[in-house]
Amino acid sequence: MTSKSTIYYFIVIALIAIAVPRYTFAQQSNEQMASYYYQNREFDKAIELYEPLYARTNNVFYYQMLYQSYVEIGNYKEAEKLVEKRIKKQPRDLTLLVDLGLLHKARGDNKKAEKAFESAIDKIGHDSKQVTDLAMAFEKAGMTDYAIKTYLASRKLMNNNLLYIMELATLYEKKGDYEKMMSEYFDLLDNQPRMIGSVQISLQRALNETSSERLSEGLRKTLTSRIRQNPNNQSYLEMMIWFSLQEQDFDFALTQAMAVDARFPDAGAAQVLRVAQISENNEAYDVAVKAFNHLVSKGKDHPLYIEGRLGLLRVKYSRLNKNHAISEKELTEVEQDYENALNELGKNEKTIPIMRNYAHLLAYNSTRRESQESRLQRASDILYDIIEMPRVPAKTVSEVKLELGDLLLFAGETWDASLLYSQVEKANKNDIIGAQAKYKNALLSYYNNDFQWAKSQLDVLRASTSKLIANDAMQLSLLISDNMEEDSTYDMLERYAAADLLIYRNKLDSAWVVLDDIVHRNLSHSLFDEVLMQKARIRMKQGRYNEADTLLQTIVDHYGTDILADDALFMLAELNEQQLNNPVRAKECYEKLILEYPTSLYIDRARKRYNLLKNTAIPAIP
Repeated sequence: MTSKSTIYYFIVIALIAIAVPRYTFAQQSNEQMASYYYQNREFDKAIELYEPLYARTNNVFYYQMLYQSYVEIGNYKEAEKLVEKRIKKQPRDLTLLVDLGLLHKARGDNKKAEKAFESAIDKIGHDSKQVTDLAMAFEKAGMTDYAIKTYLASRKLMNNNLLYIMELATLYEKKGDYEKMMSEYFDLLDNQPRMIGSVQISLQRALNETSSERLSEGLRKTLTSRIRQNPNNQSYLEMMIWFSLQEQDFDFALTQAMAVDARFPDAGAAQVLRVAQISENNEAYDVAVKAFNHLVSKGKDHPLYIEGRLGLLRVKYSRLNKNHAISEKELTEVEQDYENALNELGKNEKTIPIMRNYAHLLAYNSTRRESQESRLQRASDILYDIIEMPRVPAKTVSEVKLELGDLLLFAGETWDASLLYSQVEKANKNDIIGAQAKYKNALLSYYNNDFQWAKSQLDVLRASTSKLIANDAMQLSLLISDNMEEDSTYDMLERYAAADLLIYRNKLDSAWVVLDDIVHRNLSHSLFDEVLMQKARIRMKQGRYNEADTLLQTIVDHYGTDILADDALFMLAELNEQQLNNPVRAKECYEKLILEYPTSLYIDRARKRYNLLKNTAIPAIP
């Protein structure tokens, strides 16, 4: 190469290097302007810029923007030309036939539109991406039926009915054809039983998002039909258990779980345990007891025997730990169950939950056959046994120390109780259990009439990450502040705190006298709704449920906007459901709580109980 030609070569290269960035910049600039015009609905100006951009690049994005711009201004002729030219260049892109059909439809020519749509489906090949792209194009255009036809046509072509099950189920759900949706899912389970978890997740989402009862009915009908045809299909039976639990028909779920256990012993016991635990969590205690008893009846060698024993005791404890009267006979029977369990299973890490509950039963429930002092000593010995066990997690030790502090407070040993609370708070400064300890110490200061200090600690706790602790702290802080402002001598607040402590220590008659004294000394006082609540709790513990009902209803009627209103309403609902045998009134109370107190801490529990009360039982399958 001569020196002259070399110079010429470098000049050309330099010019190209300069021109390419300018071209790229110009293209980017035009694209930005086109997008700006499109967003501002200046489609004519957008077309002027998109046309050359598309002509130079054949880019699919420019095609789509140009197509939409033509459609927006009603220039269907140019849009059709655009589509037809692209079809010749991209014959395998079947979504273009959807664009063409939509143009015919916009012009009012439904026959041509249908022909284009059907043509797209007829041209489907063995390319799965081509199929999904076409189905998604139909779905985007709001043509669910054609999207379904696309997947079904591919199934037929591929001779495989297991293709696109999840996609078709979603489309049937969108269309509201719930029975076909269920059929897709159950066809999947017939061939891939391990997919049951994924199916349940999809159905759970659908049930949560769909207000129509037709979805539940569709699922129920499909399940019932499938089980009748295949009574030994384990997946169907497990799905029926799962669905019954979603509907909160716990009794029927247990019946099905026991049927599975009878036919498939290896898997059935786990289903019974699951029903037991979910029933327990939803306070369906009768069902939980049946389920745990079923596991215990399998004998000590069964791997779930201990789970059954622990669960049975836990449920009995939960039943007794309600805010109502406990007969001595009832208490004696449960305590004997705990003694038998500990004698059989021993005191070890696995039985710590039993030991903690047993200590609670001993400490806070008195009997005629044993002194309170003796029971408190036995309870504290059990808790100390846990603390002194080797390898007990530090968190468990802290929890047990808090329970021991509560027990000491119950016994009147306030200084020792405070010492334990302080130990736990110091060891768990940045944990929820530390916040619990701080709250208990603040409560102790309140009982000791040190209201200023108690309030300062409670105000800190109002920012706790635990919603429950923050709510308790807020309620007690407001109680103190409201009544410190109203009564500078704190006389009524001191009396109320004394009554509060007496109730905690189970000295109910003495507490009632103090509460009555507050009412008799004042014509009106901001403490009156609190006094009514405490009186209601006393009457419930004494088994005088009708009186408790009247007191709670008074709070709802006369203090409906105060902080205790939702507490009173929830207690009223539980009282009518569990003690007064009035499910209709209980349901009304739950409904009122859901509608009028949507931010209440009780809202989730109220909704569960309301749904359970209104639930219609699923008919049994022969």
